[in-house]
Amino acid sequence: MRYTPNGKPVTSFSIATTNRYTVEGEQREETQWFRVSTWNRTAEVCNQYLSKGSKVYVEGRLQGRQWEGQDGVQRFSIEINADRVLFLDRPSDRTSNNEEPMVEFNRPDFNQPEASDISEFQEPGNDLPF
Repeated sequence: MRYTPNGKPVTSFSIATTNRYTVEGEQREETQWFRVSTWNRTAEVCNQYLSKGSKVYVEGRLQGRQWEGQDGVQRFSIEINADRVLFLDRPSDRTSNNEEPMVEFNRPDFNQPEASDISEFQEPGNDLPF
């Protein structure tokens, strides 16, 4: 988790989506990775509870980013600025065997960064879009 210059928490993580299909009897699989940014209380909760392999459902706005890599090549990526995050794993999958409902964070005060937060926030420089 990081903080903007105004002190707002930001958590970023990557998610994978896999498309499985068949072409002429041959099974194929394509996986695409997306970087997700969460803000405010959602960022704090995601930072605390998400771990590698967690199943999540994310809704949000797409935001394009363009930068110049260390090799001088222009790079571009699309990031999801999350408005809604659902934890699809049962808490029992992480702790005990109790059946509990999934957790949802979809409150405006949890998720919405201010425009000044987005423009002021600078990701540490690296060549990777995620």
